[in-house]
Amino acid sequence: MHTVIEPKILYFGTSVVLISTINEDGTPNLAPMSSAWWLNQSCMLGLSSKSQTVQNLIREHECVLNLPSIDLIPAIDRLTLLTGRNPVPESKAMRGYKHEAHKFGIAGLTQLPSQLVQAPRVKECPVHLEAKLVKLHPFEEPSSLVAIEVRIEKVHIEADLLMDANSNYIDPSKWNPMIMNFCEYFGLSEQLSASKLAPVFGPGSAK
Repeated sequence: MHTVIEPKILYFGTSVVLISTINEDGTPNLAPMSSAWWLNQSCMLGLSSKSQTVQNLIREHECVLNLPSIDLIPAIDRLTLLTGRNPVPESKAMRGYKHEAHKFGIAGLTQLPSQLVQAPRVKECPVHLEAKLVKLHPFEEPSSLVAIEVRIEKVHIEADLLMDANSNYIDPSKWNPMIMNFCEYFGLSEQLSASKLAPVFGPGSAK
């Protein structure tokens, strides 16, 4: 039997993304988020236009999407309720956010230079996706939310995650992303079955 409810949120489960951008003064900003979905070589990011990350993306037109594994939960926790905006927007201040200019240091994470964008990568994350802004899609007023379309330009993957038979594919059995499931952190369980949706090695492909 199904019951009709009115949930406050609809976070049914998406990957946590650490977005690195460049502030107006040239310093890096780092922000965790979990409203992201992927299609081909693009990603759609759901964020508040009041965030420093969105302001940086609008100005610089670029970012890095760093994907943490479950061992980085403590670092993500240290970034929670911090913002690069100064002064802190009233709506965020009411939720307990505080300004922090040095997020890499607070989180205990290490900057790595990117190849195509100015924003740094996060060394401790197994996946780094250098991205360029394509378009910003505002949500219906009076919401401050925006959907930001970015195109992935360069992919960096920790070598241990790659398939032995094909170095251009990530082995899903080795990748355990951090998942935000209704505002709580989860990892992945073991594989339940093989999928026929998009096999890596299809008919006629080289193994």
